Amino acid sequence: MATKEFPLEPVAVPKVQTNHRRIQTMLPVPESLPLLRRLRESECRSMRGQPPIIWARGDGVHVHDPYGNMWLDFSSGVLVTACGHGHPDIVRAIQAAAGTGIYHAYNFPTEVRAELAAKISSLVPRPLKEVFLLTTGSEAVECCIKLARTHGQKLGGPRKTVLVTFDNAFHGRTMGAQLAGGSAALKSWIGPYECGFVQVPYPDGFRQKDESFEVFTRSLADKGVAPDQVCGVMSETYQGCNAKIMPPAYAQALRRWCDQHGALLIFDEIQAGFGRTGTWFGFQHTGVVPDLAAFGKGISGGMPLAAVVGRSEIMNQYGPGEMTSTHSANPICCAAALANIEVIQRENLVENAARLGPVLAEGVRKTQEFSHGRVGRVDAVGLVAAVQFTRPGTTEPDAALAWDVCKRIVESGVMLFSPVGVGGCCLKICPPLTIGEEALREGLEVIREVTAAMTAP
Repeated sequence: MATKEFPLEPVAVPKVQTNHRRIQTMLPVPESLPLLRRLRESECRSMRGQPPIIWARGDGVHVHDPYGNMWLDFSSGVLVTACGHGHPDIVRAIQAAAGTGIYHAYNFPTEVRAELAAKISSLVPRPLKEVFLLTTGSEAVECCIKLARTHGQKLGGPRKTVLVTFDNAFHGRTMGAQLAGGSAALKSWIGPYECGFVQVPYPDGFRQKDESFEVFTRSLADKGVAPDQVCGVMSETYQGCNAKIMPPAYAQALRRWCDQHGALLIFDEIQAGFGRTGTWFGFQHTGVVPDLAAFGKGISGGMPLAAVVGRSEIMNQYGPGEMTSTHSANPICCAAALANIEVIQRENLVENAARLGPVLAEGVRKTQEFSHGRVGRVDAVGLVAAVQFTRPGTTEPDAALAWDVCKRIVESGVMLFSPVGVGGCCLKICPPLTIGEEALREGLEVIREVTAAMTAP
């Protein structure tokens, strides 16, 4: 679903001055309009979905525009800047890597690539081991799909190519890039189905009340999918439309089902990985280890880098030169990712997310409590939360209210990205993992106050 386009007519908003927020102009800032209009003239419409605030500078948990305004960042640039903005160690790593003059190396070996791959491999639990560095989370997901279908055909022939995913899942915005390719050799893993994806209900306890694993097996049967057709099951550790970790009992039953039927278990960790949920990886909450995991966003602190990590026999199905990417393991991005991971370790940011998780959970519960029945569901784990606006007493999304609340929160000095999820009803709260308790509580109070005011009868 497309979100609303933010208007470019400046409006007067209340002045704000705290340690973490400063709003002293109309919004959008009148002086920013020429740039904003120039962007709209030269870019496609899909780029108009975020608040019309020019990001000019960042420091820690703050984002500044060129006009003296400062926001407390509860977006992390869509769950990316785990170590905050402008962390000096990451900046130095980027500068040093660029200074070598090798800012692209295709698949030729580099020292920084070796260091990063070894670092990632050392963090994941076994049997996860082999690492493949890519550019975006979507690319990592597509790689997982290809590996699962290749493995499925080896086990069960062309029939075993169905990939099971979940209702309301979000795995990226690419659309089967290899299906558009002209080489049949590159599409041998597709099998006889033109699509080969089926969805089953996700056990979120909200839109799907029954969280038992019987729903999974019953749904496949209802769709006419036999277990021996399934090459893999892929799920986000928590869905992009909420912040509900897959229930451990469900995940453990799914692990057993995959083992029984020769299907790969794939976790999309692009939002959850590298400390966001208060553990290094979201799947650590479930007590299971997948066969493949896709990483992105928080892995690099802001530079375009992603990774697939998996069992050796799965990752090594393709020979030299058969599974590559032009910008895979870009040296500057690798340097940033390595520095980012080292900062997360050295500054105990995973532990910080776990410590502040209850504060965030309490804050979103209060937001729901004071929403006059207009917030139907809140979920939180570590330093990510989801506030879903719904029609009172239902699970029907209220996208218009979510958008209005988001706009008012940004005008109050707390930065959010536009609502996401089912029908565009979900506000995602995901500050940098470096945030302190005082700043977190301040931002949560803004969200509570704005929601209460805008939902009052």
